[in-house]
Amino acid sequence: MHEVSVKTERKTQVVDITSSVREALGEKVDGAAVLVYVPHTTAGVTINEHADPNVARDLEMSLERIVEDGWPFKHWEPGDENASSHIRTALIGPQVVVPLNGGKLALGTWQGIFFCEFDGPRSRKVLVSVLR
Repeated sequence: MHEVSVKTERKTQVVDITSSVREALGEKVDGAAVLVYVPHTTAGVTINEHADPNVARDLEMSLERIVEDGWPFKHWEPGDENASSHIRTALIGPQVVVPLNGGKLALGTWQGIFFCEFDGPRSRKVLVSVLR
């Protein structure tokens, strides 16, 4: 298992971690696929277009509008009102599986792997495992 560190700067931030995942795996990987997993309840991971950084910003904005912070949530801890972060994470999910082709990530031309922060800024970790 490999670990990728991610440091976020905003409460909601979508970060392209494709190159970090590739770097963690090394030159050529022996396996069928790679599992990219986020062990946090207020952050997730997804695959989307990485050619245009505005796609990530649009995703951030859309998730903030779909699940707004001001709702009367039942999960509430003084100083840590993050129920919306948990819900956004549930919508995105904690993992993606990427097939390997010739030892390389078999992502489409425009695809990238994105870490999705919903309770930042924080220092987080992403776990990367080769599936055989």
